Amino acid sequence: MKFRRKPKEKLDITLISMIDVVFVLLLFFVVSTRFNKQSGISIQLPEAAGEQTAEQPKQVNLIINAEGQYFIENEDGEPEQLADQKKETLLAELRKRAETSAQEPFIIKADDKTPHQYVITALDFAGQAGFTHITFATQEEHDDK
Repeated sequence: MKFRRKPKEKLDITLISMIDVVFVLLLFFVVSTRFNKQSGISIQLPEAAGEQTAEQPKQVNLIINAEGQYFIENEDGEPEQLADQKKETLLAELRKRAETSAQEPFIIKADDKTPHQYVITALDFAGQAGFTHITFATQEEHDDK
């Protein structure tokens, strides 16, 4: 008995529908992607539970009180209030300090009641002045029982 083989059909893969699916996915990702401009300021956020080092390196400290007044610590550690509280004065003072201390840590010590805008202004001006190691001072949490 002789069986006849059926002729083999050529398999054909249609790529048109696959290309359409890939194009729709590509279009979806392009439309749903957000293009945000990232800030150029690199910030290291401190941990509040860490221990302080015994040796304090040279640093630039900016203090902001609850009313939003700016003070810069002198070499002897005493806070010195700016001549006036204008933004231009703060930026000029930070640029002057950055000429000799740009690679030193810049620490913002803000009162916990300080309005957020004053801290952001100080952070922005520190970056514009040329400081690269910017951080925030914290204190250890106390259990109030």
